Amino acid sequence: MNQALLQQYTQIVGSRNILTQPEQLAPYETATYETSETVKVVLKPESTEQVQALVKLANENKDPIYPISSGKNWGYGSAVPTADGCTILDLSLMNNIVKFDPDLAYVTIEPGVTQKQLYDFLQQQGGALWMDATGSSQECSIIGNTMERGFGHTPYGDHFANVSGLEVVLASGACFKTGFARFAKAQAAEVYHWGVGPYLDGLFSQSSFAVVTQMTIWLMPKPAYFQAFFCSVDKADFGPMVDALRPLRLDGTLKSAMHLVNGDKVVSAFDQYPWQAMNDTTPLSREWLAQRLTQLDAKEWNASGALYGSWLEVAVARRRIKQALKHIPSHKIKFLDDSLLRVARLIQKPYQWVTGFDLKGALDKSLPVYHLKRGVPTNAFIPSTYWRKKQPPPDMDAAHPDRDKCGLLWLAPVAPMTGEHATRLEHLVYKYLLEYGFEPAISMTLLTERCIDCVICITYDRDNLEQEKQALACHDALFKALTDDGYFPYRLSTRAMTMLPDAAPGYLQVVQGIKQTLDPNRIMSPGRYQE
Repeated sequence: MNQALLQQYTQIVGSRNILTQPEQLAPYETATYETSETVKVVLKPESTEQVQALVKLANENKDPIYPISSGKNWGYGSAVPTADGCTILDLSLMNNIVKFDPDLAYVTIEPGVTQKQLYDFLQQQGGALWMDATGSSQECSIIGNTMERGFGHTPYGDHFANVSGLEVVLASGACFKTGFARFAKAQAAEVYHWGVGPYLDGLFSQSSFAVVTQMTIWLMPKPAYFQAFFCSVDKADFGPMVDALRPLRLDGTLKSAMHLVNGDKVVSAFDQYPWQAMNDTTPLSREWLAQRLTQLDAKEWNASGALYGSWLEVAVARRRIKQALKHIPSHKIKFLDDSLLRVARLIQKPYQWVTGFDLKGALDKSLPVYHLKRGVPTNAFIPSTYWRKKQPPPDMDAAHPDRDKCGLLWLAPVAPMTGEHATRLEHLVYKYLLEYGFEPAISMTLLTERCIDCVICITYDRDNLEQEKQALACHDALFKALTDDGYFPYRLSTRAMTMLPDAAPGYLQVVQGIKQTLDPNRIMSPGRYQE
């Protein structure tokens, strides 16, 4: 690193907010899969003004920078940059909740604001407004996830669709706000996300055009009544279940994203690989999986959703769901609300004495999902990244997949919401993961009224070099098979960013033209999303 430039960076952020030692840089060079990119220095600004000064200086010196929020982008690249020798711009210290309007239900935040921080803030305000949470980590950045167009579990689950304005810093150091906020006296900047004129917000999601330093997101008013439901079906009824649920998403009966997970996903969420039972062989036998699912009172496909509204609205929706699924022979459905939870807690021990069923265990496994559907972030699913490790995972609040060399690769193709497409995706995933020696852990989300997002999890142990080699080969082969079939991912890992097929020339011309205009020296996240 140029010492003169390093000294100038230090003058901007102070010596305590600059990391240069190898042991300090190592976490920024470590992901949940093999990477080779190195980091020169880490800068931790505390304000937009510092970001402007740092970016302007980097641009003048043609020093490539890579902005991150919390860096917990596990399975997609963590904090590792997309090019070698970058300076990391770690925005985690910018964690202010800038503005909150309880009447119009919005909040303006900085990149360092985590899911837990916003949830705790809303609880302190009385809990009348809900955020939407992902199942990744309580400490994940809301802006980081939203700019990758992530999604959650409530009617506000499509995160980027509920953004109303950004503050961005360009490579030149210039800063501006999008939408109506570009006008000094705009009254509706936070409540009408289109603004007037060209809509620019989308340019800064999944791109390398600028650094986002603020975002306004809309919040969900707490409904009068909330009820979750859980439905399970045999493998043969998976496609029919998707077709049965689609009309309920289209007509608004199901207002929120609904998640469907297969048996491998259920088991890996709460267990570790049974190395002894499998005699140290992989992948997991289908017989062992079937036995474990029976113990968990689960089936090969398990759906979870939620209903929101007045008690009467929920009752009507509940009736319609039962009607839609009644023709599916293997289906089992359960509804759960706060009242039933209280009763279940009271009777869990006597219930087990009479029936032999571990009601407490079932509740413990259901509660994280139940709470996600009301905007409560959780760390409960982080230990699942330790599935193939031979040592027990740490407590969920101490788990850290990068540090502990957990192997994790995500693939997330999108498909039309039909049983035919869902079963085609299921077939491809089972074929490739089992062939390469991995469990085909899948979740499919009825993300909008018309599409499914399929999230495929390749989990392994990074301490086992042969497993890592196989996992990377499996990822690459499945990625090609999916895209060859027309199933493209909604977001990309840093590994997959070089694997997309060539886009139409007109698209590339526009994207490259914008990049050249906004970042002529190409210092912003070089190589990110092929830019």
